[in-house]
Amino acid sequence: MRTNLRDDLKAALKARDRVAITALRSALAAIDNAEAVPDGHSSGDVTGSEHVAGAASGLGAAEAERRHLTEADLRSIVEHEVQERTAAAKEYAQLGRTDLAERLRAEAEVLDRHLRPTP
Repeated sequence: MRTNLRDDLKAALKARDRVAITALRSALAAIDNAEAVPDGHSSGDVTGSEHVAGAASGLGAAEAERRHLTEADLRSIVEHEVQERTAAAKEYAQLGRTDLAERLRAEAEVLDRHLRPTP
């Protein structure tokens, strides 16, 4: 799914499709955030610094193993992105901001295409 999102982002950039670019970048950022290591996780071979409290030093101090997400995890993240946009579009429509509501619905549609089974 991530590869498809990235490929679509490249195509959207070439086509200068701002709605698709925004939606796809947001979804990819949400996936990257979900892969991040939680706070407080440290590598085994890293030692603390005597000069700066909480600083890590040593081989691999700046590197952290990222989480590996399954296809189901990726699908769940994209579904959540679609749901957020749909809910926000509904709120904007109730407030009379149909321009913003339409843009969010269009973004949700771009992401929803990735949730449909491929023929």
